[in-house]
Amino acid sequence: MGGHHKPTITVTDDESIRISPAWQSLRVLGLFGGAGLLIVAWLIGKFSDSSSYFYFSYLTSFVYFLSISLGALFFVPIHHLTRAGWSVVVRRICELITQNLIPMAALFLIILLPVVFGSHSLFEWNNPELWNKDSSHYDQLIAHKSPYLNPTFFAIRAIIYFSAWICIARYFFLNSLAQDSNGDKAITLKMQKWSSLAVVTFALTVTFASFDWLMSLDPHWFSTIFGVYFFAGCALSFFAFLTLTVFLLQQSGKLEGIITKEHYHDLGKYTFGFTLFWAYIAFSQFLLIWYANIPEETGWYLRRQENGWAYVAIALIFGHFFIPFFGVMSRHIRRNKYALVCWALLILVMHYVDLYYIVMPQVAHGTAAPSFGLIDVCCIVGIGGVYISFLIWFATDKPLVPLKDPRLQESLALQNH
Repeated sequence: MGGHHKPTITVTDDESIRISPAWQSLRVLGLFGGAGLLIVAWLIGKFSDSSSYFYFSYLTSFVYFLSISLGALFFVPIHHLTRAGWSVVVRRICELITQNLIPMAALFLIILLPVVFGSHSLFEWNNPELWNKDSSHYDQLIAHKSPYLNPTFFAIRAIIYFSAWICIARYFFLNSLAQDSNGDKAITLKMQKWSSLAVVTFALTVTFASFDWLMSLDPHWFSTIFGVYFFAGCALSFFAFLTLTVFLLQQSGKLEGIITKEHYHDLGKYTFGFTLFWAYIAFSQFLLIWYANIPEETGWYLRRQENGWAYVAIALIFGHFFIPFFGVMSRHIRRNKYALVCWALLILVMHYVDLYYIVMPQVAHGTAAPSFGLIDVCCIVGIGGVYISFLIWFATDKPLVPLKDPRLQESLALQNH
């Protein structure tokens, strides 16, 4: 793929590739409306004696939007590492999505602060009675893991994760903007040079973050492949979100003639590929644990076969894999942006279901049944509102295309054969 058969296309720094301040009303609505809904969710939980449920629901929605930005954080250095040409026209949007790691760090305080102050509503391992040998609740396995699973080290690791992610995001974004001004080709080489370190750092931090924030919800369970499983969801949800974002920008009159069906085709390829990859990792994890039949490992899946969770698992098998797999397989679908957006929406919905399936069975020590309610709606819409608000804020008055990237013409002239 890729060719230079089209004539040279000029991308001018005008309104058609910028988010204007006129979007400010949407930004303000998202920020204050989202914050208001999160307060409503917390109040519902507090006064209905469901405060622990609020934290589980909040974690689900938080990780959902965080995973999208982490997927973008993976894609940007990979773009430079592989010297990709086709993706130049969508790279700035990816860079903007990574900037949302900054507000996500602030939103994580709602999870982190209760842990630091001793709450074990969300993370059972934070209960000191489980570490105390003189306690009737003493748990030898959790006590054995306490040098890692303790509030101080948990907080230190969270700071390390977000610091690394934000540094990577800002490095590539600020250098990309600088190149818009001076056109220095050496900036491309500099970003390429540091991309390998960024990818390694990303892999390590995302893996351990998934262990800390998701896998440790059940401190007795462990899976060495869980980090890869979480990464697969990050990448897949990101490509679906990127497809939807590009589509909405074009519907508002932006990027017309710059991002074409050729680019949608490539986004569709990645969506298709990571749909298969997610299913492969999910099945591999299940198969190995089922085959080994070790009680410490099988308990996590047994809990998700009871109290109605088996229906959620079946929904994931079909809605997260089989249906989108065959839906996005067609070249015709990948080149039809309206059809591709419909599949992207399904994938985004099922990604939330996937995270809901990971987090929510741990409510009430694993005895809860699926019960999507008002708290869940307020959390997902609330965090989503804040997320979109900051995305617009970061994008305002910034060119949506890297104007002086040396591979811009290659991307504009993309042809899939």
